[in-house]
Amino acid sequence: MDTDLESATRTELLRRAREQDVPGRSSMTKEQLLDHLRPSADGNGGGDDDSDATVRGDGRRPVHSRVEAFRLLAEARARGEMVLIPRMITGNDRRVHVRETVREDHETRIATGDLEARAKFDKLAGSVFHFFRGTNLLFYRDLVGEDSRLPTVLALGDVHPGNFGVMPSSDNVPIFSVNDFDDAYYAPFTWDLKRGAVGFLLGAAEKGGLSQKKQRAVARRFVRGYVDGIASYAADGREQTEQMRLDNAPPLIAELIASTLETSRADWLAEDLLDETRRGFRTDDELVPVSSRRAEFQGIVDRYVAENEVAVPERAGAMRVKDVAERRGAGTASLGLTRYFVLIAGVRDDGTDDLLLEFKRARRSALAGLVPPSGYEVDAQGDRIRHAQRVHLVNGDVFYGSTDIDGQSFLVRERAPFRDDISLGELSAGEWKEYAEICGRVLAHTHAMSDENGNVDYDVEPAILEAIGGRELFVDDVLRFADEAADRVRRDHEHFVADHALGAFQNVDVVYR
Repeated sequence: MDTDLESATRTELLRRAREQDVPGRSSMTKEQLLDHLRPSADGNGGGDDDSDATVRGDGRRPVHSRVEAFRLLAEARARGEMVLIPRMITGNDRRVHVRETVREDHETRIATGDLEARAKFDKLAGSVFHFFRGTNLLFYRDLVGEDSRLPTVLALGDVHPGNFGVMPSSDNVPIFSVNDFDDAYYAPFTWDLKRGAVGFLLGAAEKGGLSQKKQRAVARRFVRGYVDGIASYAADGREQTEQMRLDNAPPLIAELIASTLETSRADWLAEDLLDETRRGFRTDDELVPVSSRRAEFQGIVDRYVAENEVAVPERAGAMRVKDVAERRGAGTASLGLTRYFVLIAGVRDDGTDDLLLEFKRARRSALAGLVPPSGYEVDAQGDRIRHAQRVHLVNGDVFYGSTDIDGQSFLVRERAPFRDDISLGELSAGEWKEYAEICGRVLAHTHAMSDENGNVDYDVEPAILEAIGGRELFVDDVLRFADEAADRVRRDHEHFVADHALGAFQNVDVVYR
């Protein structure tokens, strides 16, 4: 018997469970953690953790997981073996695959009866575009092991029109770039392009109301913007210093950035976040103050600053925690995952220049175990997301980092009055094409940083250009994939809606034998 294990606190057991990648550790009691870690210490326990994966369905039986099966499938396909992949199946088999994947991707949230998980499923049922955004694992299981011969980059992992926007730079000025690194992973460069092209097709259809011909024109501009961007960075090498700011952004983005500067920090805090005393958070449908945890979060913030070597700016004062709140109802894919807002006292400490940090629970990337093996992976979830932000952005948010809370991995970032994204429903057909091209170039910029700031050990841009070859054929290949994938998403959504109406996502799949 491991006496250290038996005498450990629950926090220590959670730490050990995280090191061993024990699924569902955050929802276990101390006794359940001990029960799971005892055989692991003898080499007989452990297991894979897929996204929210829990270890048990009813407290006894293990939850069904296909993580290992897909890892083996990815390796086989990467070796060039002719194997059956999910996008080849149709009819009832496809419907069951969709159901099992969605259940597996949300196991913890389903098993704990999380109300926001139910709200997420309702949201996905009401919109094909939201379904696409909220089922990243389903999309990438259709790509399992694909394009193994192509250059690897640090992929964003979830490219679509809503994952580009305005955010603070290290100088606390607004910049425009990719803004969601939750699923970032080292993968073939085409994986981001394929998901992005599908995202722009579906977004232009649902948010823009564009015809099929115009949808395809939008997606084409996105892919062309990427190819032209890669060619530009290969020629001039400006990716290490380039930022898209108010003074150099295209008119469409400059207008967005300018609109975010119209509200002062004091007004933003007063109108959206603080109570009438300006000393703490208000209470509403989105914010639930947990002021009793201030001292606890002061310790968490201090540890986060030290672990991430944050260069604390003067405007953050002594990083004193004024208040803490739970943030409810945010996101699409991440809806139902724990989030905290932490109010940091500004220099004036009168509620007019306070800072807002968001602590958001980090999940396993949807690409993990599905990409062709590359050797470039970053393991811990929060660390992986922090790594991606530091690679993808030139002088990005100085507060972007990661830490652990109650044994779970959290990413940390600053929320600012000028953090915003474009209103997709207000774009004209011409603006959709312009926006898609801009986003394609921005994606090229993030990929181009994979060698300078990331783990890739060769010059990325020339390799990608060589792999692209004939540009017209390459663009057409991506668009044909996107057309088929978008149709598949629509059929999958029909399967999901039918299953959701029958209560399919109230329970997880457990193993009986």
